[in-house]
Amino acid sequence: MRKLSLFTLLFFIIPLFCAASLPISSNLLKKEHVQPATDTSCKNPLPVRFGDPYILYDKKSATYYMYGTGGGAKNGFSTYSSTDLVNWKNEGQVYFGNTANTWGIGAFWAPEVYAANGKYYMFYSAQSKFNPTNELENFKIGVAVADSPKGPFKDISDKPLFEPGYPVIDANVLFDDDGRAYLYYSRCCYKHPVASEIATEAKRKGWYNEIEESWVYGVEIKPDFSAVIGEPVLLLRPPVKLNDKQAEWESRSVTAKEVNRRWTEGSFTFKREGIYYMMYSANHFAGENYAVGYATAGSPLGPFKKAENNPVLQKNTDKGGNVSGTGHNSVTFSPDGKQMFCVYHGRTEASGKERVVFIDRMEAKGGKIIIFGPTTEAQSLPLSNKRLDN
Repeated sequence: MRKLSLFTLLFFIIPLFCAASLPISSNLLKKEHVQPATDTSCKNPLPVRFGDPYILYDKKSATYYMYGTGGGAKNGFSTYSSTDLVNWKNEGQVYFGNTANTWGIGAFWAPEVYAANGKYYMFYSAQSKFNPTNELENFKIGVAVADSPKGPFKDISDKPLFEPGYPVIDANVLFDDDGRAYLYYSRCCYKHPVASEIATEAKRKGWYNEIEESWVYGVEIKPDFSAVIGEPVLLLRPPVKLNDKQAEWESRSVTAKEVNRRWTEGSFTFKREGIYYMMYSANHFAGENYAVGYATAGSPLGPFKKAENNPVLQKNTDKGGNVSGTGHNSVTFSPDGKQMFCVYHGRTEASGKERVVFIDRMEAKGGKIIIFGPTTEAQSLPLSNKRLDN
């Protein structure tokens, strides 16, 4: 393992190496596998026009699959595949909604796919056709299943997963060590005005009469993903007090007079060294101030405490860069689970209003997250063609 240790050490000695180059395929660790000599290089943003990107590492095929909002899919979702996180192949549309057999009719957003029970399960949000009161935002969460990460995914039910009584989006699932699974989601801002000091200030200054908010909830889910267990628990919300350390960055959409809403959405939860980390996005997803923070807890349903070093990912245009609107992240790992990468969407001068995918290295140690991004510099790492012995 001497050569492998040196190879790994180089990741930390040479700064700003491409996030895509760091993971080592599980096939590469086999004695007889030979990796062709290649110079793998990349530059953020990736040539993938997804919002809300999520990456599944499929152990069966040693392949990464990326899913997201948009990306050319019509009333559904498409996927891209990669063996190195650098070179991505468009696998086409893998889920089709707005059909006679689906409950979703539009606004297909934020898919996440998990390998479980010998199959692949896609959690997503969409506008539901079950809308007796003609709500403008009637978003719900559904689950679809397939035998392959490439689909085709079919809904496991002709109705949404559950009905909480308000519109919901951005499903994320945590599989805990004890075998239990937890669903996290965001209650939409729609028709949800909330009293707070920032709302009072906005009204006093004549900006907005009210401020709507979205909140993150968590709830246990059945092993077959057919229903939730118990009542959802409120886990995260925007700050109420102006002197809260999180208030400034989580209220920028209001103070910049972009919109009368404060978001806590796009959550992604993972467990590391006994600590539960919940990452989340705040501010307007279509604005330049979209940014990522996180909170930690000792149990999957909290209570969660927001981090002192928030936000951990935000625009760099105020520092001479050209990236803004960084948010709705997920986390992917190298096959051995040791390397971490933050996957998120953002915008550049070249992409304009269209969201594109970024991947940057990150760390989570001792309850603290650091994201080494956003980066746009060209990054490369030559791959050895020599065998790596076990």
